[in-house]
Amino acid sequence: MTFKTTISLGIVALIAVACATNPFTGKKTMALVPNSQIFPMAFQQYDQFLQENKVVRNTADARMITNVGQKIAAASERYLNANGYAGYLNNYQWEYNLVEDPAVNAWCMPGGKIVFYTGILPITQGEAGVAAVMGHEVAHALANHGQQRMSAAQYQAIGAVAGNLALGSDPKKQQIFNKAYGLGSTVGVMLPFSRNHESEADRIGLTLMAIAGYEPMAAARLWERMKANAGGNAPPEFLSTHPSSTTRINNITSWAAEAKAEARKFGVTSFKN
Repeated sequence: MTFKTTISLGIVALIAVACATNPFTGKKTMALVPNSQIFPMAFQQYDQFLQENKVVRNTADARMITNVGQKIAAASERYLNANGYAGYLNNYQWEYNLVEDPAVNAWCMPGGKIVFYTGILPITQGEAGVAAVMGHEVAHALANHGQQRMSAAQYQAIGAVAGNLALGSDPKKQQIFNKAYGLGSTVGVMLPFSRNHESEADRIGLTLMAIAGYEPMAAARLWERMKANAGGNAPPEFLSTHPSSTTRINNITSWAAEAKAEARKFGVTSFKN
């Protein structure tokens, strides 16, 4: 067996065993980087971010972010416990902060560290809109999308190494491969992978916000406002890491009834707009 063959088989074996299970879909996902490594890094970066930015405290908006976040976290635990994933959140350290920044943005780091920017509040327009964003961002964390993205990046790097090994020592061939692989892996694999994550987070987020007592269709109205705010400046969907606003609105509209039906299993029968 040649060295190149050994390397290739080793890569296949590594990917085969480094898998996790998405608790919402039941699908196996790449986990080349374990959460035991990711969470401490995320917590450290989160603390550093808060030190470097102006955190808004003790205002009605800051309290709303915390209140909605706690409801989404509780909904997440209820769903996970009911579906055989008790203890899934044991290493989470939930935290909710609002920062003074005009950017239309919000995110949840692996392990439950959440930030909303003040710039998104005119678009969320109240609790239900915040719940739509919060549910979506928390869904990214719960489905281990950060872990999958890090693993995909490692896989991409491994693929480049394997490709160069296969091409041997010819520098011209290697240069051609690296250029082609970089473009192909970004447009053909990496970006659609991210769009899939966004759509999955939309669907999971709807369920979480519904279990938390919020109207799922508020998410569609949120994206109508997002679309209007973008003013037609979004990149083509093919080259975007996010689905287009129109695609998201259509998907959310088709999934809303499903989310409410799931929430009713937990005794939730009224939904706040």
